[in-house]
Amino acid sequence: MKPLHRHVVNTSRKVLCTAALAASLTTAAVVTNTPVAGAGEAEPTPDSPQAADRGDARLDLPGQLADPVVPPAAGTGGTVAEGASGIPATALDAYKRAEVAVAAALPKCNLSWALVAGIGRVESVHASGYGLKTDGTTEKPIRGPRLDGNGYARILDTDKGEFDADTEFDRAFGPLQFIPSTWATWKADGNGDGKRDANNIYDAALGAGLYLCSGGKDLSLPADLDKAVLSYNQSREYVNSVLGYMRQYQQGGTAGIPNPPVGNYPTPPTPSIPTPHVPTPRPPATKPADPGSQTPKPKPTPTPEPTKPTPTPEPSKPTPAPATLAKLERVGDAKLEAEAGSLFADGTRFKAVLSDGKPAVGQAVVVAVEQDTTGGTGFVFGDEASVVVRTDAEGIATAPRLKAGPKAGTFTLRATAYDAKGQFTVALEGRTTAKPAEVPVELSRTGSATPVRVQAGTAVKGLEFLAARGEKPVAGARITAALVEKTGGVWAPVDPQTAKGPYFKGATAEAKLFTAALPATGADGKAVLPDLLTQGVPAGTYHLRLLTADKAELIVTIEITAAPTA
Repeated sequence: MKPLHRHVVNTSRKVLCTAALAASLTTAAVVTNTPVAGAGEAEPTPDSPQAADRGDARLDLPGQLADPVVPPAAGTGGTVAEGASGIPATALDAYKRAEVAVAAALPKCNLSWALVAGIGRVESVHASGYGLKTDGTTEKPIRGPRLDGNGYARILDTDKGEFDADTEFDRAFGPLQFIPSTWATWKADGNGDGKRDANNIYDAALGAGLYLCSGGKDLSLPADLDKAVLSYNQSREYVNSVLGYMRQYQQGGTAGIPNPPVGNYPTPPTPSIPTPHVPTPRPPATKPADPGSQTPKPKPTPTPEPTKPTPTPEPSKPTPAPATLAKLERVGDAKLEAEAGSLFADGTRFKAVLSDGKPAVGQAVVVAVEQDTTGGTGFVFGDEASVVVRTDAEGIATAPRLKAGPKAGTFTLRATAYDAKGQFTVALEGRTTAKPAEVPVELSRTGSATPVRVQAGTAVKGLEFLAARGEKPVAGARITAALVEKTGGVWAPVDPQTAKGPYFKGATAEAKLFTAALPATGADGKAVLPDLLTQGVPAGTYHLRLLTADKAELIVTIEITAAPTA
């Protein structure tokens, strides 16, 4: 078994001590709601760098903070139950926002915020002790041990120290302890600030969610859930610890606690020091007055100046609360409809509005195609079912143009924007219509439809044919002409070895061809038949079949009369 450091082992033991939890560790149940990681490590495995023995960032924290003892919850009879109440408010918000974002982009994954929270608990105690701020950053960087092979995996530097401040070896970093090479693939912007920084718990939580969902996993399935957590750390103790905390959070409510300050380590009380007794000095002895001396006149008491009144400070104006996202709405009302296989009109637009009525500038909006019955309606680029777009200076986010699926059907285009307090969704019903039945190509002879009559020995020249769909000429149509005869009620090409009818000129004067390809039809849909020779052809009635690639057919009757005798 892969060795684990003391904190993971201790954590696992604590979780396993809970009787109710121990019975459920072998069953999985994770239930709940994009671009989305790019290409690369499409599906991480237990062999991925992230799953390596990468040490524990909590080794630099005191034991009581690295593995805090959680007080028993009320009504549990003394059973330890940390619950969501043990998660700093910012961390809890980051985990829940990751769930919302991943659900919009990968709805079939069924990622639970509690799973991400379980990983955050085991990896860094939700960034406790590092000074977690409300914007998701920490006052103190969170870095695991150097991965130089000394007690942990050996991973040479992959980021030139950009993420972990180490240019020789890699270190796991941030609240969710990403390996730099893993973060380079799965980095995400979880708080919409335009940055992708795993030192920020919002970004790290979303990146972890995408990483866990990769490869088309459904985390409501026990096998996929187990596989996902193993890809994060290849240790059965780690999996048990994470899933144990996940289930505690699922059962323990959703209230957060204040973010703990940096270095909030428990310290022993300072002992009281007794104050030494200092005797009160006696007043100096006064010399008795000389009876013969003259009594001095008392000095007049000066009149004090009147005290100036202290000005009353003006009451401070209350600081207005920052505006929050208040609404997401569609711009315009054009029907979301297109013919199967064609492009929709310009991309659908959505507007995000703040609580003060101003546009929400730079707001991330996840746009996804869901419940598709058209065989593949999607965005014109790539094959992703969802994209993330940002609002402009007017608060408007424009989704990429859609391409209709190959068959008639319906779909839902869902746009979702979220902030710290909730999410706002607009769902539009779209549909694709069947292509109209295509008018077949028809061939006709221009000028006349009567049989062609020539005298034997005279070439048939200038026969012109038209390919059209209804009234519309078909350009580029390929037509083949062949001498045919009816056999058993079916037109069939003549046998070149025995045929004696009209023919086309071959490569030599003696060569006779009974099949020829016409030039492709021009913009007017017309093509001219090569000269059809009749030298030495017996008088009689012959038939020429013209056929297009899509099976449009025309039979032309050619009557050869005998040449006059001398």
